[in-house]
Parts: sequence; structure tokens; C-alpha cells
Amino acid sequence: MIKEDIADQPPGGATLTSYDRAHLKLYLRLLDAEAEEADWKEVVEVLFGICPKSEPERAHRVYAAHMSRAKWMTQNGYGEILGLRLH
Repeated sequence: MIKEDIADQPPGGATLTSYDRAHLKLYLRLLDAEAEEADWKEVVEVLFGICPKSEPERAHRVYAAHMSRAKWMTQNGYGEILGLRLH
């Protein structure tokens, strides 16, 4: 995964975006890390290349925003990937 292509803020909204599709692996890795109770600081450094010691606010903001989108994907976005209509 190329860390340079990861935005500080993923897209929002109720539809799957090209950014979401390009970062499905990232979202899955975030969800796996949470399931394994990994320390978010380690996760953000490994997956996003952001040092939580030198940029604590940014690190947490980026981690939280992407984790939120990853969770949205599990409840809504997956349907678009599978070609399902959820509404």
C-alpha cells in the first residue's frame, strides 16, 4: 500500500466512492487491527505512516476518520460492492 495516496480525511456520504474502492484493503486492515485490540498508535504508524508522537492530533484524526469509514463500509458500502440495493 502506498501511504502517499491516503488522504487525511476519507470521503463521507452515503455512496461508495473511488477512494473507498481503492482503499478496501486499508479498511479491512483497520477492522482486523481493531478486532485484535491493537494499539491505534501502532496501527496509524504502520498503515498511514504518521508518527503519533510527533503529530498526535493528526494521527488520531486520520485514524478515527478512516476507522469510521471502514465501519460504514461494513454496514452500507459492501452492498454496492456486491451489487445489492440496500434502500
